[in-house]
Amino acid sequence: MDLLSSKWLVNLLVCWFFIGVGCNSVEKKIYVDLNYTIPCVRLLNATHQIGCQSHLSGNVGVLHVLESEENLDWVLRSGLNPPYLVILESPLFTRSIMMKLKNGSSRVAGVAVVAANTNPSDGFSPHTNCPNENTGVYTESYGPAMSHCKVTVWNPLGNGLSYEAFDFPIFSMKDDNDTQVIRQCYMDHNRAVNGSTPQYPLCAMQLFSHMSAVTDTATCMRRNDINFSISPEMVCDPLGDSNVWASTKPLNYTAKGHKDGEHVVVAAARLDSRSFFFDVAPGAQSGVSGFVALLAAAHALRNATQEAPPPRNILYAFFQGETFDYIGSSRMVYDMQNNGFAVDLDNIHSVLEVGQVGLRADSKLWLHSDPVSRKNSSVDEEVKKLIANLQLAATNLNVSAEETNVSQPLPPSSFQRFLRARPIPGVVIEDHQSAFTNRFYESMYDNAEHLNISYPSNLTLEEQLDFVTDTAMALTEVATMVARTLYAQAGGAESQRNKINADRQIVTRMLYGFLVRSNNSWFQQLIPSDLMSHLTDRPTNFYVGVNQQTSKPTYLVQYLLATLTGSTVNVTQENCQNQRESEEDKENKHMYYYFWAQGAAPPNSTEREGYCMRSTARLAKALSPAFELREYTSKDYSTWTESRWKTIKGRIFLVASHELEMVTLGVGVGVLLTSLLLTYFMSSKADILFSSGREPANATY
Repeated sequence: MDLLSSKWLVNLLVCWFFIGVGCNSVEKKIYVDLNYTIPCVRLLNATHQIGCQSHLSGNVGVLHVLESEENLDWVLRSGLNPPYLVILESPLFTRSIMMKLKNGSSRVAGVAVVAANTNPSDGFSPHTNCPNENTGVYTESYGPAMSHCKVTVWNPLGNGLSYEAFDFPIFSMKDDNDTQVIRQCYMDHNRAVNGSTPQYPLCAMQLFSHMSAVTDTATCMRRNDINFSISPEMVCDPLGDSNVWASTKPLNYTAKGHKDGEHVVVAAARLDSRSFFFDVAPGAQSGVSGFVALLAAAHALRNATQEAPPPRNILYAFFQGETFDYIGSSRMVYDMQNNGFAVDLDNIHSVLEVGQVGLRADSKLWLHSDPVSRKNSSVDEEVKKLIANLQLAATNLNVSAEETNVSQPLPPSSFQRFLRARPIPGVVIEDHQSAFTNRFYESMYDNAEHLNISYPSNLTLEEQLDFVTDTAMALTEVATMVARTLYAQAGGAESQRNKINADRQIVTRMLYGFLVRSNNSWFQQLIPSDLMSHLTDRPTNFYVGVNQQTSKPTYLVQYLLATLTGSTVNVTQENCQNQRESEEDKENKHMYYYFWAQGAAPPNSTEREGYCMRSTARLAKALSPAFELREYTSKDYSTWTESRWKTIKGRIFLVASHELEMVTLGVGVGVLLTSLLLTYFMSSKADILFSSGREPANATY
């Protein structure tokens, strides 16, 4: 390569470098990326798909801030610059408006909902009005008169919006600086003044949330199985996680199936929740109130069950995926039926489930039981004993427990999956007699504010952690009642019952950690160091997620349960992490679970003092049996899957008129053709234009 060619190559590389830098800089000048956007994603089951998605290259639309439902005409009919990307304030995020936008989707590019900083005064539940109606115990063959909420509509405010399919993206945005930028862009460029038509350039938004899966679970799982390459691309994943469980007496977990002479009282609660949007599922009333009360009850029972052990075992079970057709409870029952769990159904004495208990009117709780199984005299007798134990346990507490009408069916609950297997005595504790008192069931508004959890403004974050709210005190009373009942149900000594009391400090810390800020000093002490990244400065998201990895809430509940029911042991970190108390110990790992908690840092030190915690708290698979059996159209088990995606983001920019775009394109094409002609001319005349004028090689001197 001669010197001239080398110079051309160097110049070309330098030009490409500056073009790349320039493009990056130009993109930043054109687009404003939105920082905190949460999408509605696509979910699928045996029969259909729900949720939202964008085109592969994202959906682009001219911004329109909807001011009222009457203003929809501009979007759906009279606006001159469709498609529109509609900005909704949260009070306008209703089924009525969303269905009108869905039906006019040819003019709608997407929707962005501005999440309010306070809850609406009216109720809002995007869930169905009859949750899990197809996978509960009541069917055409079991209590047909009670199936499909024929007796009680449990969630009357449910509008079913979460179970609609939209062919455009729907995002939630925080009401912060990004939202102000969007509003200002709309006011400056898009808002019609005195009836005039907005002039270009117009403010536009682009939303990316393309989903890979379509149609239903059977279709997407079949596509997963098609392997044309070394690294096949999956299109969907089953919803699932892990259940958390522990027992007051250790059970040999490696010896699965029936245990002779073992009688177990199951104390259950659900962990998960959901909302219309993927990453916002606070579940304060629907889930957190119940499992926090049960965790506090387990802690209250630790000393009593060690000092005066009752004859029966108590098994604490925290189920994941219950929102989506009882994933966790159906899996545990399936494993018990097939020798896949530490005990089987024959070992179960009774079930006590703690449901929604955070919004009690007049300090009253309601005890729900199944009228069909109670036709069996032995089941009825045990249910009556359990109800009597609950009412006795509430004596001298600021809470009362009343039985509902015996002809009323069970509300949506994990206990229904046990009853599908066989008649088992059981009671579900709720704060509602019939329909839910929860006005925000399975919505983004089921949060700390909904449970009336607030803190004085002059408190630091750490002071808020220990501030005992009225809600914490009320849930402490519930936890005490549950703990005393479980002890009695397990056959514990009557003289010990009134000594059992839940700790309100523990309750208030759990409520703060799950509903306000998980990244706090108490949670930090209780977990292994490699889970520190799981802690955040915002409320926990209780959406179950996919069966690829255990979720943050599951780990937190496991380590909380271990701390509240277990004990510290004096072993090295290496032995602790290897599930043993000494190098010769080969047995304890079958009975206990060990983990190394990072502990607290002493004053004037940054080094934490870790310790080993021994407990019976373990994880068990919470994946629907339908995916083990490959029955993707099952009517007995959950078949929910979540679509995969590659990019989730949103951005705004100014868009030019169609005419200007055409002119720009024409000029670009003209420049391209001119460049090609010049290049051809210079190439054909290169011997003249770039001749060096050197002397002939045969010149002599």
